[in-house]
Amino acid sequence: MNQSYEYIADYQASQWYAVYTRHQHEKSVAENLAGRGLEVFLPAYEAIRQWGDRQKRLSLPLFPCYVFFRGNLETRVRVLSIPGVHSIVGFAGQPAIIERSEIEAIRVAVESHFLIEPHPFLRHGDRVLVKCGPLAGIEGILVRKRGLARLVLSAELLQKSVSVEVDAYSIERVARRPEFALRPIQSISSSHFNNTTG
Repeated sequence: MNQSYEYIADYQASQWYAVYTRHQHEKSVAENLAGRGLEVFLPAYEAIRQWGDRQKRLSLPLFPCYVFFRGNLETRVRVLSIPGVHSIVGFAGQPAIIERSEIEAIRVAVESHFLIEPHPFLRHGDRVLVKCGPLAGIEGILVRKRGLARLVLSAELLQKSVSVEVDAYSIERVARRPEFALRPIQSISSSHFNNTTG
């Protein structure tokens, strides 16, 4: 194996990707990915659901039908063979890299134990930086919900967002980033690799 190939393999293995799953197959897909030696991230939140006269607390995926994973793309055919996996999220027939900063921001928010939940995808609004506390250093979009300040974190590629409660006194506005056009999301399905791989 030459050095350039090793470099590419190492680079791919350090990047995050996402698979699109069948409805309510996120957990089983995440377990299968981990069983194949891949690092897996399945962010979840707690929700209370009412059944008749009783309530039940559930752990639900923050990004329904998506599971994030990190690993060498030589494993992509094995990933696509996992029951419940529909496709790998990508552009122009190639798996798309999820920004590491987005993954880390969502991970910090989930681990902070603040109230977190799915949120409609946003790209506009005041962009703020959390100055202190468990979310210090995280950037997101400030919104208000029922009088509370919430920080919206987005996975741009998936066009999905989550929101987490923040103390309004712990944030400051940051300069708006330049706008850029997102290309339409495409999926890389198992049939694509069946046609292009030996």
